[in-house]
Amino acid sequence: MSDSYLSFVSSPWGRWFAQTVGLPQPLLLQRHRSGQQGLVNPVIVAGAGRLGSEVQRIFSATDTVTAQPATIMAPSTVKAQGAVFDASEIADLKQLDELYVFFHANARRLGQHARVVVLGTTPELCKDLPQAIAQRALEGLVRSLAKELRRAITVQLIYVAPGAERTLESSLRFFLSRRSAYVSGQVVRLEKAVDQPVDIDWEKPFNGRRVLVTGASRGIGLAIAQVLARDGAQVVCVDVPQAQALLQQAADSVGGMALALDITAADAAQKLQAHIREHGAFDVVVHNAGITRDKTIAKMTEVAWRSVLAVNLEAPLQLSTALLEGQGLRPGGRIVCVSSISGIAGNLGQSNYATSKAGVIGLAQGLAPRAATQQVTVNAVAPGFIETQMTAKIPLMIREAGRRMNSLSQGGQPIDVAETIAWLAHPASGGVNGQVVRVCGQSLLGA
Repeated sequence: MSDSYLSFVSSPWGRWFAQTVGLPQPLLLQRHRSGQQGLVNPVIVAGAGRLGSEVQRIFSATDTVTAQPATIMAPSTVKAQGAVFDASEIADLKQLDELYVFFHANARRLGQHARVVVLGTTPELCKDLPQAIAQRALEGLVRSLAKELRRAITVQLIYVAPGAERTLESSLRFFLSRRSAYVSGQVVRLEKAVDQPVDIDWEKPFNGRRVLVTGASRGIGLAIAQVLARDGAQVVCVDVPQAQALLQQAADSVGGMALALDITAADAAQKLQAHIREHGAFDVVVHNAGITRDKTIAKMTEVAWRSVLAVNLEAPLQLSTALLEGQGLRPGGRIVCVSSISGIAGNLGQSNYATSKAGVIGLAQGLAPRAATQQVTVNAVAPGFIETQMTAKIPLMIREAGRRMNSLSQGGQPIDVAETIAWLAHPASGGVNGQVVRVCGQSLLGA
């Protein structure tokens, strides 16, 4: 579905008109393209925390611009495309001034579409109260910067637990790339990896890995299959038997396999286990399948309530449990669930959908510690307004509000969700577990 307003303001006349009358002026987002350099460049690196050596190791093959926190740099004709501030050893409130000095001096040096990452230490793991307070304060700074910097600039905060420094690379690479174009204002906590480090092919990280994607015949599910296949995965596309023709077409388009399966059926887990016995265990499972049956709860039928919970929540729980109990996921495996902003903020006429998607967040957070004992991570993404066939059916004014009520002033694309899932499913993302990452352009809802 196209965004006519975004196309309009992308033209010289439309941009002038929007500026004159005070309308939002979103920039067409720059997304990752195959063959494109992974990290944005150049990147300003600052801060004197414990993660500095790891950041420099990751950037060893990247041309970076280095600045000290207290240095006020002269205006430059070369705009920085990224900034990383290592605040992991800020230990009291006074030291928070370093962040002010750095961003006050360098905010204008950031170019359009720049990527900003602040690194911290998990507040709950800080030994001293002043440090815990200062580290928690970083969240307010990051979320405010994400709204202030505009120009399609994104800002994230990564908390790294002591001893988890080597888990940083996949997350830093994601947030400093065009893959994270519609992710902003997010806080991610990294722990020690649940699995053993492996040699990573950063261009094709899923080579030799088997991936299951439910609801894969179209929309976000198809985009997930395409991105994971692009990165080397052998994809098994799942959808209901009624969508067999469309499902087979989707599977063929990614060089994968089609598996027609009603995930709510009583024997769904047994059929999936039979597939595993024949073809082998999975490395990644993406629970994407979902439905809506919108009505206010006073008008909603019991069938509408039950069907949404069955597809969106009960099936992912049952299949995940069966896969873990039946060794259907290899060590180093990843489970990624698709939740929704509705599960965080609620939504008028979607009490069933919001209940199911909030439950998906509970599934990811509750199952993560148990899955970790099998060297498997469980995470969730929560998309906001994404341009799909489903959102195309929303009434015009509500649809426009959904598009504009975020820091990037536009809707996302299915590929934005897919790229985020690819990061969470990445072989090097073993330190990301039990997390919920919003793919919403920093939506104002539920912020």
